[in-house]
Amino acid sequence: MSEVAGRVLVIIPTYNEAETLGKIVFRVRASVPAADILVADDNSPDGTGDLADELARADTHVQVLHRLAKEGLGAAYLAGFHWGLERGYDVLVQMDADGSHQPEELPNLLAALDRADMVKGSRWMSGGRVVNWDAKRKLLSQGANIWIQAAMDLPVHDSTGGYNVYKASILRAIDLDDVASRGYTFQVDMTRRVLEAGGVVAEVPIEFCEREAGQSKMSGGIIREALIRTAGWGAGRRWEQIKGLGGRVGEWAAPLVDKVKAARSGDAAS
Repeated sequence: MSEVAGRVLVIIPTYNEAETLGKIVFRVRASVPAADILVADDNSPDGTGDLADELARADTHVQVLHRLAKEGLGAAYLAGFHWGLERGYDVLVQMDADGSHQPEELPNLLAALDRADMVKGSRWMSGGRVVNWDAKRKLLSQGANIWIQAAMDLPVHDSTGGYNVYKASILRAIDLDDVASRGYTFQVDMTRRVLEAGGVVAEVPIEFCEREAGQSKMSGGIIREALIRTAGWGAGRRWEQIKGLGGRVGEWAAPLVDKVKAARSGDAAS
C-alpha cells in the first residue's frame, strides 16, 4: 500500500449480491488488511443486507450502510463518500461486489496515489484486459470511451470504468451534492469533476473479469443516459473553450485597437 494512502475505506454497493459478497469481502481483507470496508446495501430482497451485518459482527473492519431502497450505483457511492469523509478516511475506493474488480489489484491502485488525486483501474490502456466478454460488448465499451474522449476531451483511456480510488482531499473539493449521475455516467461525471477541480487523474491497467454469479445491473437506459449527458457536457466544455479563445483574441487585439483610435484622434486634431 502507498505510504501516502493513510486510512482507506473500500465502498462496495450491493443489491442482490448475497452470492458474491462474502467472497469479495474476504478477498479485500486478504489483499489490503489495513483497509476498512463499507457495504452500502440498497435494501436487497435476497438478504444481502443481513449477510453484510453478519460479516460486520465477525470483523470490526467491516461496516454496513443500510439504504431504504434501490436508488442506483451513483447514489450508493455518494452516500458512501459522505459516510467515509465524515469519519475522517484519507482514501475512498469504489469496488463492485461481483468480483469484476479484483481486490488483489487494489495495492497497485493505491500505490499510484503518490502521483495522483484519483486513480482509475483501466481496462483499455496498455496492459489492461477484459475476461469473458463477447466481441459486441467489448466494441460497445471501447466505442463509448472513444466517444467520450472525443466529445469531452477527457485525457483517460477508460472513463467509464468503475474501479476508482480517490484521495479524500479531492472529494472535498467537489460538490458531491450536485452529482446526480448514474451508471456509466457517474464514472465519467466524477472523472471530469476531479479534473475540473484541478486534480490529477492516473490510470493503472487492470484485468476486468465478468461476474460469474448474480445479474448485471447495466441497462440500455443507463447507456442512453451516458450518451446524452456526455454530449451535453462536451458541448458545454467546447463553448467555454470558444469563449476563452474569444477573450484571448480580445486581449491580443486591444493594443492594436488603441493605436488605431489614437491615430484617428491625431488626424482629427490636425
